[in-house]
Amino acid sequence: METSRTSKKTSSARTTAVSTSASAHHSGAHVLEGDRGRTMIHREVVAKIAGLAVREVEGVYRLVSYGAGQAVASLARSITRSDVKDLGIQVEVGQKEAAIDVKIVTEYGYSIPSIAESIRKNLDHRVHEMTGLNVVDINIEVMDLYFPEDEVVDAAGAPTRRVE
Repeated sequence: METSRTSKKTSSARTTAVSTSASAHHSGAHVLEGDRGRTMIHREVVAKIAGLAVREVEGVYRLVSYGAGQAVASLARSITRSDVKDLGIQVEVGQKEAAIDVKIVTEYGYSIPSIAESIRKNLDHRVHEMTGLNVVDINIEVMDLYFPEDEVVDAAGAPTRRVE
């Protein structure tokens, strides 16, 4: 009798865990099940990790926002002086895998294929290292080139207007 009661409890606990995992999956969270509980990693966390990983790559000047929603969020965050780590990143998160889309501006003079390969390697490494997710797809859009010599600075190093 005691054995069947234990298996019913275990079965019930597994059902609850599966239901919770399924609802987390639909909300864009990665769930790690362990002996002592569950850890949920939300899509926004993965996006921030990805944004930081892209910025670590030499030759990436900046990330470019995806649509009006990210642009408005970026403006609001700049007004409140909070850092925008997920700008230019879109992430899909499954149970064990993630797909990441990136929009960037590169610096002139760097090899764009080399930058793209470095982004893919760094994204795959950072996201897997920090979340356990396997990154299965990384799409990169290079939206523009940045020319450092076009930026005129004053004696203090601040950008100045070239025309009045």
